[in-house]
Amino acid sequence: MRVVIAEDSVLLREGLIRLLADGGIETVAAAGDGPGLVDAVREHEPDLAVVDVRMPPSHTDEGLKAALAARSIRPGLPVLVLSQYVEERYATELIGRGAAAVGYLLKERVADVGEFLDAVRRVAAGGTVIDPEVVEQLLSRRRRGHPLDALTSRESEVLGLMAQGRSNNAVAARLNVTEGAVEKHISSIFGKLGLDPAPDDHRRVLAVLAYLGRV
Repeated sequence: MRVVIAEDSVLLREGLIRLLADGGIETVAAAGDGPGLVDAVREHEPDLAVVDVRMPPSHTDEGLKAALAARSIRPGLPVLVLSQYVEERYATELIGRGAAAVGYLLKERVADVGEFLDAVRRVAAGGTVIDPEVVEQLLSRRRRGHPLDALTSRESEVLGLMAQGRSNNAVAARLNVTEGAVEKHISSIFGKLGLDPAPDDHRRVLAVLAYLGRV
């Protein structure tokens, strides 16, 4: 796997390069700002971009904007965004542009090397990884009367794990239930959210977007 990194902190940038290398992942370019990321993606055509949300000059959302620009250059480019704090708007904006092959993690997760490398590989493989703290905050501010309120506590738990990018098998292992039970919960979730089977719709992605407050 070939990765580009956009992170203005030299210390963290070098640390990410080392962690990825230890996991057998090659960093082909490392940039300290948004334009550098876009240039690196154009030149190296990487398999994944790891991007800090806040970068120079204003340290607001330059990284997110650069990630979206990079995806316009290389459609479908897997992007894993790192953030110092839970910033719901940035998470939902990133997911809302296309739920496949995107991730949003707090930087503190990097300290758990195994978890971080797992997130990198899942996003690169086309999955969606959302930090559990982001999911929890989005869940806590659901509006009254929202279809999600019809979900049971177990269904909400299953959907929350889906939003973290977990497969049915992984959800079953986390909840200590059978995969068949998870499939029944997901079927019920689809029904309560009004997500009927359709050839052009990915119901799992739509359910996650509903969970994140996008639909």
